[in-house]
Amino acid sequence: MPTVLALETSCDESAAAVVRDQRVLASAVASQVEEHARYGGVVPEIASRRHVEALPGLVEQVMAESGLAYGELDAIAATAAPGLVGALLVGSVMGRSLARLHGKPFLGVHHLEGHLCSVHLGEPLPPGPYLVLLVSGGHTEMIRVDGPGAYGRLARSRDDAAGEAFDKVARLLELGYPGGPAIQAAAAGGDPRRFPLPKGRVSLPEGGFHPYDFSFSGLKTAVLRLVTQLRAEEQAGGGPGGSAPFPLADVAASFEQVVADVLVQRTTRCARDQGLGTLVMVGGVAANRRLRSGMEQRCRELGLEWRVAPLAYCTDNAAMIGVAAEQRLRQGARSAIRLAVAPRLALEEAMRLYDTQAPF
Repeated sequence: MPTVLALETSCDESAAAVVRDQRVLASAVASQVEEHARYGGVVPEIASRRHVEALPGLVEQVMAESGLAYGELDAIAATAAPGLVGALLVGSVMGRSLARLHGKPFLGVHHLEGHLCSVHLGEPLPPGPYLVLLVSGGHTEMIRVDGPGAYGRLARSRDDAAGEAFDKVARLLELGYPGGPAIQAAAAGGDPRRFPLPKGRVSLPEGGFHPYDFSFSGLKTAVLRLVTQLRAEEQAGGGPGGSAPFPLADVAASFEQVVADVLVQRTTRCARDQGLGTLVMVGGVAANRRLRSGMEQRCRELGLEWRVAPLAYCTDNAAMIGVAAEQRLRQGARSAIRLAVAPRLALEEAMRLYDTQAPF
């Protein structure tokens, strides 16, 4: 039962956790949301500085809560790719320093592999292979998982990730950052079918459309046009107190519904076409209530096994990085102590993080 101290600093969440045999012994996250909200998105330089300030205290906290000494750890892990390069460096340098100081193996972990492993922190999974919908602020992908480290991407977004679309639409609606929770709150009580919005499709060179791939940039543009039209009508009707008040809840609900519909329809179709009986959903957008409800209902109708990462581990956290590191440890993997970081690295290249000679 390997025990791992894991660090996560790929974007704007500083996190540390101690994990043993897919159980969280201690976990702590320092969010930077309030600071970045004033800019409407993550400012990389600020994120890096805040990681430097927060991470040492988080490590001290989780080690104390776990009741373990460094000598009882089997390895130390940190996210090495992909992400904001400055942010990644903070966690990587600290993880490698602690590993060398305490004579422990170091593992650099692929952030997306961490998300794939987050589901193991909840209910046990049926035997694989299975299909994962990874849906977050930076990624929207369907990935076939045949076993630990055995991944194959079946679909992706060709432009904005779903979480990125939530952030941009929230900005249009002046709801603040991050967009997912803000739109979910604004959509409460709204009519999700009032405004028909486009379900972006990806054309194929030979004609027709890709059956699974996503596109959300056209949806964002459609919402922009709708908002412009509705605000003009509001102004013509005499403003918020006039005859045409801006229907914020209906717009938010309509946007949220079409994103959920697209994700549910294409993912369940892919699972059926690929003969995969289990569907898993992970990532920050997996916390959205409308999406979770729609996916659960459709999987029940189709007889698919359904799993979703626990709410506490949908957004970026270090526990999922620890579980991914555990899996790699069981395979005998180690990272070179000189391993740097990669802001861009495909999941299919994750094994490069465990080359005996650091690839970067």
